[in-house]
Amino acid sequence: MDVLNQTLAEASPHDAAARPPLGGVFAPPTPVENRLAMPAQNLFKFDSRHRRRPAAPKLGYIPWLSRLVTFGGGAALTVYGGNEMYRVIDVGGVTTLKWALLALFVLNFSWIALSFSSSLVGLAALLRRPSRPARPTSLAAKTAVVMPIYNEAPSRVFAALQTIFEDVEATGLGEGFDWFFLSDTTNPDIWIAEERAFIEIRRRLGAAGGRVFYRRREKNTSRKAGNIAEFVSRWGGAYEHMVVLDADSLMTGETIVQLAAAMEADPDSGIIQTLPLIINRNTLFARVQQFAARIYGPVIAAGLSEWMGRDGNYWGHNAIIRTEAFARHCGLPDLRGRPPWGGHIMSHDFVEAALIRRAGYAVYMLPTLGGSYEESPPSLIDLSARDRRWCQGNLQHSRILFGSGFHWASRQHFLTGIFGYLTSPLWLLQLLVGIIIVFQASYFRPEYFSAEFALFPVWPRFDAQRSLELFALTMGILLAPKLFGLIVAIHDPETRRGSGGVVMLLISTVFEVILSALLAPIMMLIQTGHVVHIVFGFDTGWDPQRRDDGSVPFSAIVRRHRSHVALGVLSLVAGLLISPSLVAWMSPTIAGLILAIPISWLTSQRWLGLAFRRAGLLVTPEETNTPHVAKRGRALSKILARTGEDEANCILAIHADPELRSLHETWLPARKPRQRGQITADRAVAEAKLADAETIEDAVQWLNRGERLVAVSDRALISMAARLPRRGRPEAAAAE
Repeated sequence: MDVLNQTLAEASPHDAAARPPLGGVFAPPTPVENRLAMPAQNLFKFDSRHRRRPAAPKLGYIPWLSRLVTFGGGAALTVYGGNEMYRVIDVGGVTTLKWALLALFVLNFSWIALSFSSSLVGLAALLRRPSRPARPTSLAAKTAVVMPIYNEAPSRVFAALQTIFEDVEATGLGEGFDWFFLSDTTNPDIWIAEERAFIEIRRRLGAAGGRVFYRRREKNTSRKAGNIAEFVSRWGGAYEHMVVLDADSLMTGETIVQLAAAMEADPDSGIIQTLPLIINRNTLFARVQQFAARIYGPVIAAGLSEWMGRDGNYWGHNAIIRTEAFARHCGLPDLRGRPPWGGHIMSHDFVEAALIRRAGYAVYMLPTLGGSYEESPPSLIDLSARDRRWCQGNLQHSRILFGSGFHWASRQHFLTGIFGYLTSPLWLLQLLVGIIIVFQASYFRPEYFSAEFALFPVWPRFDAQRSLELFALTMGILLAPKLFGLIVAIHDPETRRGSGGVVMLLISTVFEVILSALLAPIMMLIQTGHVVHIVFGFDTGWDPQRRDDGSVPFSAIVRRHRSHVALGVLSLVAGLLISPSLVAWMSPTIAGLILAIPISWLTSQRWLGLAFRRAGLLVTPEETNTPHVAKRGRALSKILARTGEDEANCILAIHADPELRSLHETWLPARKPRQRGQITADRAVAEAKLADAETIEDAVQWLNRGERLVAVSDRALISMAARLPRRGRPEAAAAE
């Protein structure tokens, strides 16, 4: 056990005598402000004369060949597929329904054709085996590493940031970085737990802890985008760059210093994005996502990087940003109207990338840099909750798509995000139209001779042989990116060995393909529901993401998927009544829907995911040879979680710890004196309950969450709580 773990194990955080004194280590929780103006941009007015000229034009390039292969190849495949589909339905003439089927097919086929051609470019890029950049020996500029947090478990996020901090320090370049927890937390218990965790992380890091800061906003205006914007506006002037993390991010020190060095070496860069790999997942569902991201993700990312060039996109985290450029050009306006289409921009990252690119800065990805990690939802239900948020944000981009001055590649990124969710209702419509056509042919007498003169009757049928060939082509193009990823994984010795060898890689890939095929119709209905809700004006809200590996209650799974099962049974019965061949054609879709409840339940189980891991299935190199930051972060998080303070009652916490209470009061923002007659209900009730309480246990029992938030935000109420005795102590007995 190292010194840090020994200290944590032996010193109780509740025992003030066991802890070293604060001394001079504890500077204010935030540094001196160094403001940058961050005006809201006009999305629909832009004077191209104000676009910045490149400072290093030799670094600029346009990847014409990659774009020709990606978009030319995708277009050619779409034309070929559309022509083949026309021949399939042209037997005996094309009706209105057949035209509708053709249009829907072309829309869906174009999506997978573009993905295929982009992945083909990625395959070629990765087979060249690009070399990693050398580690820099010095950095000239100061960089802020910022982690926005919102009602997260403090033991996880503080352990993660400390792990990254230590790894950067190990490079010898740690003096070039400051570290910020940017809290938007609204839960009062987690807020006080964050402050306690902040005190402890500074104490653990000693003198270096003075470069770790904590700020909490009272109102989480514009959510994550507003959180980052507030940081930039107050402290951005002190930092040339900022590395933006997510609450589940992990990055190695080497990767962070290489990002900073890349930004310094390229004065025209605005955003440099890494490829985060998924780690630390244990449920079967999350392990399938983790395997797919690790094996197929690099090919997809490399293809995107190749054709995007310096006109790339931003995924909101695990990236470095030029702070002054971001402040000047990436202030986000609110969209007119009410949510879900109006209000603040939810998927802010795409828009920020488009704005900084519009201003003349480069945005690009380093997909092979490595050392960048994140986590993923542990179950299908958790993914659905996150997906609904993303769906609203991406569909909102339809209002920004035709903004002024955007690069065509930025518009393509918007379209990709929009179409990524529209494919589900389009696929559902394609299935429904196909069913209607088969139903019409089976149960309605066709009009063999139309009103127009014809030598031959119009037979309502398809070209079966060509239909099978087109189906095979579609499946081949859909699965090709997975095959490309498998080829790269086998070709790379480290990935091949880390995934269990060729045989286990093949078995894992087959299992992932089968499970993904069963999950696909469920996700189709889930995403279609999201789109319908948003189209009809329902806002999704913004709940914190569940990041643990706990299983979902079976009752919740049944409630979520019972409609999917009912639709699957209905499809099976209707298909059997119409045509047995229709059931065979739709069997993957019907099977996925009928089995939705057991699939969702089984894949959410941690024990099953761990059983697959022990069997060597769905294993990734990051599990076989776990990165140091992942080991350290996981171990430290477990140690901190054992204190049980993540969601301890905030009133009890500040009552029991005078040091915490003193610092908390010091860190509260200055408030204007309350005007007479202006009393909020929560404050009045909280004050009355504290006045009635005879012990601190009474206060803890009586104050609800909203009242606790008011109580720990008000120095006078904190003082009232602090004076209350503990039940059973002499002071309490004397008071009685």
